[in-house]
Amino acid sequence: MEIMTNPAFLTAQLITAFKKIVGDSFVLVDEESLYNYSHDETEDLHYLPEVVIKPRTAAEISEILKICNRERIPVTPRGAGTGLSGGALPHLGGVLLSTERMNEILQIDERNLQVITEPGVITEILQNAVKEKNLFYPPDPSSRGSCFIGGNIAENSGGPKAVKYGVVKDYVLNLEIVLPTGEIIWTGANVLKNATGYNLTQLVVGSEGTLGIVTRIVLRLIPLPKHDLLMLVPFNAAENACAAVSAIFRAGYTPSAMEFMERDALEWVSKFLDTSSVPIAPDVQAHLLIETDGNNIEVLMQEMEGISAIVQDFECGEILFAEDAQQKAELWKMRRRVGEAVKSHSIYKEEDTVVPRAELPVLLKGVKDIGRKYGFHSVCYGHAGDGNLHVNIIKGSLTDEAWNGSLKEGIKEIFALVKKLGGTLSGEHGIGLVQKEYMSIIFDETQMRLMKEIKKIFDPNNILNAGKIFD
Repeated sequence: MEIMTNPAFLTAQLITAFKKIVGDSFVLVDEESLYNYSHDETEDLHYLPEVVIKPRTAAEISEILKICNRERIPVTPRGAGTGLSGGALPHLGGVLLSTERMNEILQIDERNLQVITEPGVITEILQNAVKEKNLFYPPDPSSRGSCFIGGNIAENSGGPKAVKYGVVKDYVLNLEIVLPTGEIIWTGANVLKNATGYNLTQLVVGSEGTLGIVTRIVLRLIPLPKHDLLMLVPFNAAENACAAVSAIFRAGYTPSAMEFMERDALEWVSKFLDTSSVPIAPDVQAHLLIETDGNNIEVLMQEMEGISAIVQDFECGEILFAEDAQQKAELWKMRRRVGEAVKSHSIYKEEDTVVPRAELPVLLKGVKDIGRKYGFHSVCYGHAGDGNLHVNIIKGSLTDEAWNGSLKEGIKEIFALVKKLGGTLSGEHGIGLVQKEYMSIIFDETQMRLMKEIKKIFDPNNILNAGKIFD
């Protein structure tokens, strides 16, 4: 593991100025703190900031950014550090600005089905708080038990429920943000319809912390479904599992989740969690985890019966129906922790590909063919209902030369295939630091110019998360 350092930007006077804004306890320069904030969950990358600052209010962030903008100091905003594209890596040094102290749910508006929250609230805590009032915030990334809602805004996160309910952008009504120059603005209004000028709210969602720092968030909610059913379907061929996905939707069913796991993914997570709750037959090559939810249990059972009939046409094995809440929780735990299991097994690179769902079988076959061509093994899983396939490329016995050299050509071929199939680079993890070199595969010069000009308008001195998405 190599820890990267950068030229110094900060003086003792500037450190003192930051302490006056947020207090001595929330300006960290000790070696241990700098190391702890030098990485997220992206591969094995570490970049040391010069200082970690933990503000509590938008006003404090404003004062910090005014100083940094004046002095041309790089600022890297950070949520919980669960990202997978390097968005929170302080690769230019400077200031690491953590939103972890901004962790209050400010208001749950039951009349209007809205919640106002600060960005440092853990996603699952927000979900549980509104659930107590029989309300539902559906976006649920696998890291929901640790990731922050602000980070979800930055990456336009999705998760298993996105197939039926949509991703983060579909729930954000309004945002308070601090611009890199220090101004504090609201991007929209707390309304369900808004045709008033450019949609700044949706521009900020998914912008990966490059345009402003989100300090308050207004989200719409929906009523909480009363029931859900879950089944695990084994397939003798991974491509058949992928092909079944489109057939289920064409038959008129919209599951609340439809997750794909190839054999290695389920085997590795079973070992990682030390569980044998899902026996895997020798001829099984992949599984679909399928959930339906709603308010009428009889309707849900009919849907499950209909889906079960469809998958029979794709050489599936014996279907496991979750019998109770405990078994449901066990199956979901296995799916949500596949990423951790893969990471514990080997150094890896994760590519967050997405294509129209009917093209998923072609994508999966193409990934495996490219792997054979370049000599790498991949473990694939993801949100099949969205056409969102996470391709985990395992270093294994690859030489460092191949890992850092020819592998990139293989990844380029994967993304070229994705584009050919009508897809794009990332469904939910973002571009960040590690995918930006592939942007030219998807976007032409005019598209890239427009994005760079938008960045310049928001951030004329290029201090905020500079070098992410593009150089």
